[in-house]
Amino acid sequence: MRKGLFLPLTLLLTVFFSFAAIAQNFNVTGTVRMAGSSDGLPSISVALKDGTSGSVSDALGNFRISVPKFPAVLVFTSVGFELKEVTVENTNPIVVELNPAALLGQEVVVAATRTPTRILESPVTIERMSSAILRNVPAPNYYEAITNLKGVDMHTASLTFRTVTTRGFLGSGNTRLNQLVDGMDNQAPGLNFSVGSVIGLTEMDVDNIELLSGASSALYGSGGMNGTLLINSKNPFRYEGFSYQIKQGVNHIKDKEKSPSPFYDWSFRYAKSFKDKFAFKVTSQFIKASDWQATDYSNVERTSILSKLKAGDRTTDPNYDGVNMYGDETSANLFSTAQAVQAGTRAGLLGATGGQFDVIPFLNQLPANATSAQIAALLGALPASLQPLIPTIQNVIPFYFGLRNNLIPNQNASRTGYEEKSLVDYNSINYKITGGIFYKITPKIEASFNSYFGTGTTVYTGADRYALRNLKIAQHKLEFRSDKWLLRGYTTQENAGDSYNATVLGRLINEAWKPSTTWYPQYVGTYAGARLQGASDFAAHQAARAAADQGRLLPGTQPFADAANSIKRLAIPKGAKFLDKTDLYSAEGQLNISDVLAFTDKVEMIAGAQWKRFVLNSQGTIFADTAEHFKPTEYGMYAQLRKNFLGDILTLTAAGRYDKHTNFKGRFTPRVTARIKVAKDNNIRLSYQTAYRFPTNQDQYINLNVGSGLLIGSLPVFQTYYHLNSNPGYTAESVDQYRKTGNAGGLMVQNYKEIKPESVSSYEIGYKGLLSNRFFFDGYAYYSKYQNFLGRTALAQPRSIATRDADLLNPQTSVNYSYNANSTAKVKALGWGVSAEYQLPRKYIAYANLFSDKLKDVPANFVTFFNAPKYRYNLGMRNENVYKNVGFNVVLKHQDKNFYEGTFVTGLLPAFTTVDAQVSYKVPDTKSSFRIGGTNVTNHYYRSGYGSPSVGGLYYVSYGYNLF
Repeated sequence: MRKGLFLPLTLLLTVFFSFAAIAQNFNVTGTVRMAGSSDGLPSISVALKDGTSGSVSDALGNFRISVPKFPAVLVFTSVGFELKEVTVENTNPIVVELNPAALLGQEVVVAATRTPTRILESPVTIERMSSAILRNVPAPNYYEAITNLKGVDMHTASLTFRTVTTRGFLGSGNTRLNQLVDGMDNQAPGLNFSVGSVIGLTEMDVDNIELLSGASSALYGSGGMNGTLLINSKNPFRYEGFSYQIKQGVNHIKDKEKSPSPFYDWSFRYAKSFKDKFAFKVTSQFIKASDWQATDYSNVERTSILSKLKAGDRTTDPNYDGVNMYGDETSANLFSTAQAVQAGTRAGLLGATGGQFDVIPFLNQLPANATSAQIAALLGALPASLQPLIPTIQNVIPFYFGLRNNLIPNQNASRTGYEEKSLVDYNSINYKITGGIFYKITPKIEASFNSYFGTGTTVYTGADRYALRNLKIAQHKLEFRSDKWLLRGYTTQENAGDSYNATVLGRLINEAWKPSTTWYPQYVGTYAGARLQGASDFAAHQAARAAADQGRLLPGTQPFADAANSIKRLAIPKGAKFLDKTDLYSAEGQLNISDVLAFTDKVEMIAGAQWKRFVLNSQGTIFADTAEHFKPTEYGMYAQLRKNFLGDILTLTAAGRYDKHTNFKGRFTPRVTARIKVAKDNNIRLSYQTAYRFPTNQDQYINLNVGSGLLIGSLPVFQTYYHLNSNPGYTAESVDQYRKTGNAGGLMVQNYKEIKPESVSSYEIGYKGLLSNRFFFDGYAYYSKYQNFLGRTALAQPRSIATRDADLLNPQTSVNYSYNANSTAKVKALGWGVSAEYQLPRKYIAYANLFSDKLKDVPANFVTFFNAPKYRYNLGMRNENVYKNVGFNVVLKHQDKNFYEGTFVTGLLPAFTTVDAQVSYKVPDTKSSFRIGGTNVTNHYYRSGYGSPSVGGLYYVSYGYNLF
């Protein structure tokens, strides 16, 4: 960690410890329980009315609070229960019973304005899931449950690698949505996006989840283009005791590729508070399962950055490139290979004979349909001094006659690839452990130090498929906070472990057993020989592949395993392993200025600042950081003003943030909102929000060979390094057209323009209200304009300007590049969403949401990752106590058909509908509960993106103790 990063925080702690000791008070103890029940209620806030002291009930409902004198009025509050005031006259233990209260719209959110606000009064669209909701969601983990929220899409790249997004932008790894865990940026610093829940909170320690949909940079900085997800943990002062949960399950039911296999998810949490002054907690979770397998063997046409599907398979298409087949990305032109072999042989023979023997005029003596006898006779007539050249001449004869008789087509053929299941580890594992110590310097000032560690093995989809093996990420945070300010510093340490590129692995295994420089001449020579003997094109291709593939390493054999393991251990470019040990350091603070100044009753004002530094360290396997560690730095400052008018009829909020990056000019992002109260608990919200994102570290510095080309950074230095300034590249589209028509006149130079941050301006109107005590409704509509839209563009570069036409005609003599560039057009997005929740009799709750997003004016051949189906909806019903502590929760999810685009492959995904369900039983007079349930219980296999696996049903049973 950088020296001195936490020095100001440490000094501040020292000052706080010098505060005067609190005067002697009286201790009041008691128990809080549900009205009409003997069950104690945990995590109930107990506060002294008009005082500063406060406490929280423990796992059994017991509490302890200090009061300065008697009589004293204690206030008991908790979400889901009616507020209750109790007057105490002495230190005798008391029993307090709380009545359940209507929950609809009463939850408090912080993310919307960075200050506590009732969700009904939020000026922007926000969704929230409390710990009570999370306890009963029909999902195997809290992260997957986020898909139940309005406006949320999720990409499943593997069992433990899921990507959340809002407003339509979806891919495996989302750089347009911030994910904050306990206030920390949860991205993997080298990957530049969150790795789902691989690192972060354990199942038992999640207190609540808040999701801001849409532009949110004004308060949360770069990356909040389409939303900010905040996941918050349980404070040990409020949630004490020992809890654990054992969840066992099974997946791969009726899976064509794998028999049913077990799913394990074990977690525990222990927290202890000492006299409401010092507390600690430790949590852990272990997940193990056999992952979903990616088995799409559709044929891909890799003509540009937007690879697309085409007809054919390995039998019918010599240039077959399967979606989840790797190694077959290597492709060469048969005609060009034949020409190169013939030219090389000719030059070699001329050199060996001092220019005396030219094989082409020699063979021209034969007729085009020469017989074997005629060929043998000609070779036999060679002088004795040239007899040693006969084997070389015989090798070139098929190429010579194939070209002479126009039997070798101007067609590409690909190497034979390997299925993904032979190259990646589907034994998915995720282990997380977190721990923290907490100290109350005063009743309202708390200091804490927390560590979060996660490791795992999983697979994700990017431009290729990547196997993350033994990935390790640790986060450490020191924080001081009160109800008026906060100050925190943290670091994220990433280690890619044994992770590797599965696509590169397949390609290098092929090169290891037989280099393409050998394989292709064998293929073309055999093909030409077969055609000369009268074989059909189809039969000649079959014979050619069989001959060239002789000796091919086969999955399941020891030679294959040895070659694969050797390549996995070698770093890119010699192997497939990437060595990412990138770190992130950050510090930030926030102050509620209105609580300090005299205008508290007139206006609320907060201000804050943040600093981030990345230290890139991939040893040249991902970034161009072989010679030095790049250290891009960001800093930002924000402020927000909020004021009520006409009583509480109108609330206006204005916020703005300024951010600066090492490589880019500063950005200012304003936000203006209005909340209009039209009736009690009914509000209209209007907002104008802006957001931006600096190009990610990978956008700026990547330098990665993915087999089919090079992914390079978008900074100007890469144009110079690859000589694109002096030897320009040409657009992939114009090169594709040239190869089809042979007309070089249509070639277009790819003009480079310096990359800029992407930005968005969004206008939104929404309504949230209680239409009755039982009916809660929320809706929104938005219109957004993106400027300098970032999308990946592709180009091909010849070896030199002088050989441009010949080089671009042949994929083997040109180099493919891809880098991020800005669109000159303004891309527009619009969408809407509605949700409702209705409390039926006997505590049944029905809920539903429907939403839609659309992107317009996208330039041709830009990869947007928008990937939004036109319509998505969720329909559900739940009841936590249908009969004698038996409850249930069921939700139906539907997603419309979707044209999915990505750098891996582009194509149409069909619509799908799934059902998640759970039944629970709470054991009376205990803190225990049993659950049985599943996701996608109808076992309808579906995909959320090309290259990613088909996801079937996962069924589980669980037992939890002391769940709160």
